[in-house]
Amino acid sequence: MKKTVFFGALTAAGLVAGLASAGTLEDVKARGTLNCGVSTGVPGFAEPDANGKWQGFDIAVCRAVAAAVLGDNNAIEFVPTTGKTRFTSLASGEIDMLARNTTWTLSRDVDLKFDFVGVNYYDGQGFMVKASTGITSASSPEIDGVTVCIQTGTTSELNLSDHFRSIGMSYEPLPVESGSEAVANYMAGTCDMFTTDRSALAARRATQEVPTDHVVLPEIISKEPLGPLVRHGDNEWGDVVRWTLNALITAEEFGVTAANAEKLSAGTENAEINRLLGSEGTMGEMLGLDADWAKRAIMSEGNYGEIFEANIGADTIIGLPRGVNAMWTNGGLIYSPPFR
Repeated sequence: MKKTVFFGALTAAGLVAGLASAGTLEDVKARGTLNCGVSTGVPGFAEPDANGKWQGFDIAVCRAVAAAVLGDNNAIEFVPTTGKTRFTSLASGEIDMLARNTTWTLSRDVDLKFDFVGVNYYDGQGFMVKASTGITSASSPEIDGVTVCIQTGTTSELNLSDHFRSIGMSYEPLPVESGSEAVANYMAGTCDMFTTDRSALAARRATQEVPTDHVVLPEIISKEPLGPLVRHGDNEWGDVVRWTLNALITAEEFGVTAANAEKLSAGTENAEINRLLGSEGTMGEMLGLDADWAKRAIMSEGNYGEIFEANIGADTIIGLPRGVNAMWTNGGLIYSPPFR
């Protein structure tokens, strides 16, 4: 009897796991639209253009997944989320994936029951002040007692507390729900400093009327590995999103671009490129997709490097260097497991 009950429990658990893992991929295919959670607006990363079309570094990940799964990188419903609403939207099924500046942490992975599928930007938290304040360091005596604009529901809150505790100084937080509100308060002079990920600080600074009126201080007070995430237990869907991101990274490593992916998909002397683009192997079938899934993802907005340079790179208004976000072959941390 005990063996029968144990087997029955395993069978039930297996059925539940099977249903969970297959759910989102089949839902997206049946719906014909990817519901992608994004931020309410961070220049260069996710924001609508003058015509209302969403664009940016994180948006490109959503578009690549839609292209891979649905064959159309415009078959997306973008759902703006705040630091407070993003996790509820994902957990409830309102969105299929979250692709906004969200930090991979143990509690989010384990306690909130999400799976981060990889890192598409390695960041760290910093501070921005108005140049007129004369503040040059986030550890100098003159910041004791400052008011700090901060977005709620983010890792920035605890990092801020830890930082001021470590330097033995006090501060007054001014929490708001969205990054845009925090910036508005900072610009209005309601707070002395604004803190968030340094990439977002660079983006906010670059889009001010006079960027040089604002200074991003040199301190980096945390590790902020940012990347897309899905719900726990949805393994098949997690694999699709994970390997779509990996496809963009691998494409840069091997020189596969939006412009040459079609030609290279006919076959090359490089077995890794062939497996990536579907002329060899059954990678697409393993994922529940067709052979051209990765080719479509790459042709959507380019490989990882093309997406970076087009949205936030040195020649854009944001002007971020690759730094640690360079390919591993160039001394950076961007790295994909092999396609084999």
